[in-house]
Formats: sequence, C-alpha cells, structure tokens
Amino acid sequence: MHRNFTTFIVCAGAALSTSAAPVGDVTTTKMRPLVSESAAQRRALDRANPQGVDHSVARLWNELLLDSIRKDFARPTVHSRNLYHTAAAMWDAWAAYEDQPDQVFHFEKLSAENIQAAREEAISYAMYRLLRHRFVDSPAAPFMFPEYDMLMDELGYDRTYEGTVGDDPASFGNRIAATIITFGLTDGSNEQNAYENQVYLPINPPLLPDFPGNPDIINVDRWQPLALEFFKDQSGNPIPTGYPDFLGPEWGDVTPFSLNENDVQIYQRDGQSWSVWTDPGSPPLFETDTDRYKWGFEMVVLWSSHLDPADGVMIDVSPGGIGNAPLPTVAEESIYYDRTNGGDWGQGWDLNPATGLPYEPQIVPRGDYGRILAEFWADGPDSETPPGHWFAVMNYVADHPLHEKRFMGEGPILDNLEWDVKSYLVMGGGMHDSAVSAWSVKGYYDYLRPISAIRYMADQGQCSDPEMPSYSLEGINLVDGVIEVVTAETTAVGQRHEHLAGEEGKIAIKAWRGPSYIKNEDTDVAGVGWILAENWWPYQRPSFVTPPFAGYVSGHSVFSRGAAELMTLLTGTPFFPGGMGEFEAPMNEFLVFEDGPSIDITLQWATYQDASDQTSLSRIWGGIHPPADDIPGRHMGLKIGREAFTEARRYFNGIKVCPADFQGDGVLNFYDIARYIQSYIEQDQIADINRDSQLDVTDIFDFLDAYNDGCP
Repeated sequence: MHRNFTTFIVCAGAALSTSAAPVGDVTTTKMRPLVSESAAQRRALDRANPQGVDHSVARLWNELLLDSIRKDFARPTVHSRNLYHTAAAMWDAWAAYEDQPDQVFHFEKLSAENIQAAREEAISYAMYRLLRHRFVDSPAAPFMFPEYDMLMDELGYDRTYEGTVGDDPASFGNRIAATIITFGLTDGSNEQNAYENQVYLPINPPLLPDFPGNPDIINVDRWQPLALEFFKDQSGNPIPTGYPDFLGPEWGDVTPFSLNENDVQIYQRDGQSWSVWTDPGSPPLFETDTDRYKWGFEMVVLWSSHLDPADGVMIDVSPGGIGNAPLPTVAEESIYYDRTNGGDWGQGWDLNPATGLPYEPQIVPRGDYGRILAEFWADGPDSETPPGHWFAVMNYVADHPLHEKRFMGEGPILDNLEWDVKSYLVMGGGMHDSAVSAWSVKGYYDYLRPISAIRYMADQGQCSDPEMPSYSLEGINLVDGVIEVVTAETTAVGQRHEHLAGEEGKIAIKAWRGPSYIKNEDTDVAGVGWILAENWWPYQRPSFVTPPFAGYVSGHSVFSRGAAELMTLLTGTPFFPGGMGEFEAPMNEFLVFEDGPSIDITLQWATYQDASDQTSLSRIWGGIHPPADDIPGRHMGLKIGREAFTEARRYFNGIKVCPADFQGDGVLNFYDIARYIQSYIEQDQIADINRDSQLDVTDIFDFLDAYNDGCP
C-alpha cells in the first residue's frame, strides 16, 4: 500500500512524535507522515493532543505556505523566493515594534499597548495578502485559499479588511504585503509574466525517453529538454509535441538577499549577458575533460545497479556506520566517493554526544536505502521542493523536546514567535540566495543530465577495447559485470544477456530496469537486471524522468549544504537535538512508484551536514546528477549559508542601515568601536564590513569610514 508522497516529506506539528524507547537518557523523536493534508485539521488535532506543541502564528502561516508549495508546480526557484519574501514580511512586522532591529523591505516603526498581539495580527494580515497574491494563479489556489480563510477566522481577524491607512496592526500588515508585492514586480524574476524565460533557448532538440538512445543530440555538453508527449508520423517516427521549458535559466538576474558585488561575474554567451553568482567554474566537457566526463556519468550507471533490495548487500546506515565525512575538494572526488559500492569516505561517529554511547547499528538492504534516499530527498512533484524541505526539517528541530531556542546556542531562550521569525529569515534568505546562485550557474553553463549523456555514449559504443565490437573513442567505458557489449556469446542460451538476443553489438548495463517493469506500483519492484543502455532510465517516476533544467550544479547540494550550515550556526551546534534526527520509512508504504522498502527503515543523521551529504548522494543513486554536479554545489552552499546568516544578524542587530552601530542604539561612540574590535579579534563574520567573506585590514578602514559617516 502506498500513500501520497507529500505525506512523507513533512515533519512538523502532528507529524512529530516521540519514540517509545529512549536512547541512553535521551528521548528521540522521529519525523512521521502528516496525519492530514489539511493544516486546519492538523491544528485541531494539535489542540486535542495534550502533548502537542504550542506553535506561533508565524509557524501556522509557514505551514500554510509549505502546503501551498506542495500543491503548486515544482518550482524551486519561485518557492525559494516565496519562502524568503514571506519570511521577510513576518520579520518586518515583528521588528516594527522594537527600536533596534532593521527591516528588510518595509521600513516603519510602530508602538502598541499589547506588542505580542499587534505582531501576531500584523504578521497574519501580511501573510494572508501575500499568499493570496503569490498563489492566485496556482493549482494550489482552490485548496489553499479556503485554508487561508480558516486560519484568519480561527485567529479572529476580519479577512475582508483591505485597508492600508492607520497605525493599527491590520492596516500595517496590509502595507507590508503591498510593499513586497510591488518589489516583486521589479526584482528580476519576471513574476508579472508568470516567470517566463526572456532570452534562453535550448541548443539541443528534445530527447524522447520512451524511445531508444539519444540520436538527435547536437552538443553533448549542453542541456537537453525531455519530451514526454509525442505523436508518430506516417512513417512511424515519433515527433515531440511539447516539452517543459528550462526552469529559471535567468534567475541570476533576481535580486538576492545577502549576495553582493563581490560574489557575481558577468559573462557573455549566445549574444546575451549572464550574471553568475559564486561561480564554481566549468563542469567537465566532453572534448576537453573526457576522462572525468565519462567517469562521472558512468558512476551514475554503477550506482543504479545498487537499487535492488534482493541483491543480498547489507549496510549499516546508522550514524555509527555513515556520516562524519569531511567536505572534499573537486580534486578529491575520485577518492571521496565509493564508486563501486556507493556512499562516501565518511566513517560514521564513535559516540552520540548527547548520550555518550555508541549509535545502535541499523543493518538494512543497500537497495532499499538507495531507493529511499532517492525518493525522500527527490523533492519533485507534490513536494515542498528542496528549500521547503529544509524549512520542514527546521520546524521539526524547533518542535524537538530537547531543543532550546537560544539564538546561536547562546543567551536567553527566545519565545516561539521570536525564534520563528528569526529562523525563517535566516533560512529563507539563505535558500533564496542558494537558488539565485545555483540557477545562475545552471543557466550559464547549461549542462546536460545523465540520461542524455549515458544514452549518447552508449549509442556510440564502447571505448575500452579496439579489438572488441562497437569500438568508438566517444563510447562508454566497459566495466565487468555492469557495463558490457552484447555479443553472440553473452546472448547464448543460459547466458546473462540471453534475453537481449538480436541486440548484439549494443551496450548492455546492469541497472535499475525502469518503469516499464512496474505494472502495479503497490506490488511490483522493477529490480536490477541487464538492459540496453539506450533504454536507461533514472530512478524516477515515468511522468517526471528528470528535472526540467540543467544539471550543473546540483541545486540539492547547494540548498542542502547551505541549510546545514545555517542550522549549525542558528542552533550553535552541528548536531540534531539528542544527537540524532530521524525519519521513518515504513515497509511497503514509503516508496511511491514501486513497492518498498522491503523492511522498516529509519533514516538517521547525527548532524545537519550528514543529512546534507545524504541529500547529495541521493541524487547520484537517483540518476539525476553525476559527481561533477555535486561537490562544487556543496562548496557554494557552504559559502552562501555563512553569508546569509551574517546578513540576517545585521538585520537582527540593527547594523544593516548603520553598519558602525555595533551597540545597536542608534548612537555612535567609543562603545561601538570597542565592540567592533572585539568582534574582529574573535573573527566574527559580523565584522566583515565590506562583505567579501574575509576579515582583513580593509574591513577596519571600512568600519572607520562608516563610523565617520554616522547613522542615517
């Protein structure tokens, strides 16, 4: 039996439950399926549950946003922006009732007799108006607009009030929404034209994955659309009738959160200018870096051969067996990945820091583990997309009974509302910058996906042995037992390619056999077997195949490493509360487009980085990315996460508008100088005045200039 994918991806509110058995002296919690797709029903269950978590109004609206994203098109760029803009709206409403903090979009300070009530009301009106604007043309609208209405009614607010004049919280919230809506029409996203591409055109004709090979590709270094709809002409030739456009190739033109002139390069290609943020350099190209090009795409084939739970390979997927992997450089990729067996060079953790005890082993079929990762982190159709997924993880951490809401792990415990608005701005800004950076790279380098490269190389033949059939320098390397040439000997009766008789000379691969081997999703498992490489399929549903945008760099790697860094900085620790985050994948229920897993499995992570690394590996097992897309994206995410966190602190501390006001009191004096010097000596990135991600003497001079300029 299978449940809808969305019910397994979220981990907040009623989705959080406490396990029956403690680990040492620490009670663990697990992410569980949502009990209802309706946020209103989940709130009712929370109220009825005496152990339910008391959520802030910001959290309630964030849950509605995540639900809206799940019911919308899979648009990680658009939804990163939505997550950021809504987070900024809530922050601006909260910060208005306090003197020190700076605001992001709407600059207005107010007072109220009941500040908490005023903040909640202003946040609600801002979110109500902004969500209705952003999702008015979305397939989510018929489902979510009534949910927005129900929450406003539950909170006791008049949702028909649209006034913007006056100092009351409702008018103020409406003004915030109006400001952000207006800004969104000028931020480079082309929202007013449904985010349509303005200059990008694909150089390659589309690939028809339902048909063998990749005969029409023109440039094997550039992205190729996929056409899932087609008709056949009178000669039986398939003609594509439509295919999705590249999503967001010009997203580098969108106004970021923390990225600045130090982070961007302007390049020319195809007669157009391309803004490229945190540029990682070129991916391996077929003509100039052939060996690395082939090595990476061939590894995708090798890992596809792992996706069979019946192959007898068992691995320990507890934090004691995996994780704790230092971030490699690109030059180390050949030793970082276990090319043959899957995984990376991580050795796991000796002890759980919360219990002082070893992690309990969890021995599971590798085929189940790889399939679960590919689906859990896929964030394709019907999910909250990768940036929203990390909001869900952050909400799960916030609800954990062992989590203390201390900013950066220090100081007083914040109330739920302050924690939520600050953490949402941190994560929202970081995820938006991750999307701007990743998609600027995708748009400019325009790199192809594994399905295009693997099928193309297989069409050319093999490049390993000139004495064997089908030799071509442009072909694929042979790997005994995984990538082979079909011959008369191998198709003989009783031999491994017997079922491929008549296909002699073609390339066969031992890989996940694809959706054509699944007739009933509730009972069938495609398994791994010998198939023609020209028919290779990623581990994806047949209606999706691969995301409609370029591969390099992996958005998942950028988002996830950025989010992991943000979570580490936000909480003051790299570890999940209790030393372990968990997600349950029930036997024969979790997987969507084939049956499985074959046993109950719990995904476990000691640290946020471990979860991030797992995300990146999942994209190789899923057939979506080669290694070349991964490691550069992780380095981008690490840098972006740190920059975004520091930028959020500038708003929190009130030094965005007046960079020298390190006391945050609007007055510049000796105490600001002393505090800046202390921050500089401690190598606190808040002292990076020129925002170039390094502390040096130029920051001191820039601070002195800002001090002399005074506050506005």
